[in-house]
Amino acid sequence: MTAQAPKIAIVCDFLTMMGGAENVVLAMHEAFPSAPIYTAIYNKDKLPQFHELDVRPSRLQKIPKKLRKYYKLFPTMAVKAMRNLDLSEFDIIITSSYLHGHQITKSRPNQLVINYCHTPPRYYWSHYDLYRQDPGYGKLNPLIRPLMPLMIPHQRKLDYDAAQNVDVFIANSTETQERIKKYYDRTSTVLHPPVDIKRFTPARERGNHYVTLGRQLPNKRFDLAVEACSRLGVKLKVFGNGPLHDKLVAKAGPTIEFYTDRFGDASDSEVEKALNTARGFVFPSDEDFGIVAVEALAAGAPVIGYAAAGTRDIVQDGISGVMFEHQTVNDVVRAIEKSQKMTFLPGTLARKAKRFERQMFIDKLRRIIAQEAAKQR
Repeated sequence: MTAQAPKIAIVCDFLTMMGGAENVVLAMHEAFPSAPIYTAIYNKDKLPQFHELDVRPSRLQKIPKKLRKYYKLFPTMAVKAMRNLDLSEFDIIITSSYLHGHQITKSRPNQLVINYCHTPPRYYWSHYDLYRQDPGYGKLNPLIRPLMPLMIPHQRKLDYDAAQNVDVFIANSTETQERIKKYYDRTSTVLHPPVDIKRFTPARERGNHYVTLGRQLPNKRFDLAVEACSRLGVKLKVFGNGPLHDKLVAKAGPTIEFYTDRFGDASDSEVEKALNTARGFVFPSDEDFGIVAVEALAAGAPVIGYAAAGTRDIVQDGISGVMFEHQTVNDVVRAIEKSQKMTFLPGTLARKAKRFERQMFIDKLRRIIAQEAAKQR
C-alpha cells in the first residue's frame, strides 16, 4: 500500500501585478498543479495568467477596491491576515516571500513550511537607509518618511520571529542566501528563479542601441544608465515607468528613448525585439537576483552590470558582460567603453542563460520538496 501524497499549498505576498515573483508562483504551481495559491490581495484584472488557477486571497481582499492599491501602507494588517489563513488541511506549505508570505501559522507541529525567499524585506533590513531617503510612495513620501523609524523595529521583530518558524529556506541567489544568514541566522539552499529564455531569438547581427529595463524606483539606479549613455552619445532604449520617470526624462540627452506603455511600446514583444538586437544591456541595480539580466543574455546581449548582489550569479566579467565596481556614472561609462572593445558571441551568451531555464527550476523544486517530505516520515 503506497503512502498518500502530501497535500501542498502555495502562499505568496501579493498578486497585484505581473513580475518576477509572480512568475515564480506560476512555476511553483506548474510543479504542483493541485496546490491552491493563497495571497494577501489578488488583483484579477492585472493577472490573466492566474485566471484558471485556484487563488484564495486573505481577508484583506474585503478592503474597498480603491484602498487596495495602497496595500503597502498596511504592513501589520497584512501580517495578521497571513497569520490568520486557515492552512490546517495541508501537510506542506511552500511560501514565496519578499515581504510577508512566510508570516503563516502552523496548525500542527508536523506541518512542513518551506520558504522560497526572494530577499528578507529590503524595507526592514538591507536597504532600510535607502528607503528612508525615498520610500517610493511619491506624494506620500513626506508622510511616510517620519513614520518609518517608529514602525520598522516592530516589523523587523515580526519578520524575524516568522523566519524562525520556517523549516527550510530556499534562497533565490547567493546574495539572498547571505542576507538570510545575516538577518535571520538561518542556512539556506540556493535555487535560482525560473526564466522564460525560449521567448528570445538572439540576432547574429547586432544593432547600435543599448537597453535598460524595469520599474523606475530609486534603488534601480536607472539614472546611471541614462546619464552614462547621454554622456557617451550612444542610443539607449529605456523600457518601463515609475515614480522617477520624469526625473529620468529631465536627465536624458538626445540619444535616450523612453518606452512606457506596458501594452504598447513597452510590451513584451517590443522588449524582445529590442533585446534580440541590442549591443548591450545596462544593469546598474543591486537586484536580489535580476531576471532581466538573464533575459538579456538569452537575447544575446552582454550585460554591463554592477558587480554586486544577484548579478554576481549571472554575469561572468569579461565573458558574458562587463562588471563595474561602484554605482557611479564614471564607472558605467568606463564599463560601456570597455564592452565596445570586446567581442561577444550572441549564441554563446544565449547558451549561458540556459542554466536558468524554467524546467530546471521546476525539477529542482520538486526534488527539494520530496527530500524534505521524506525526512518528515
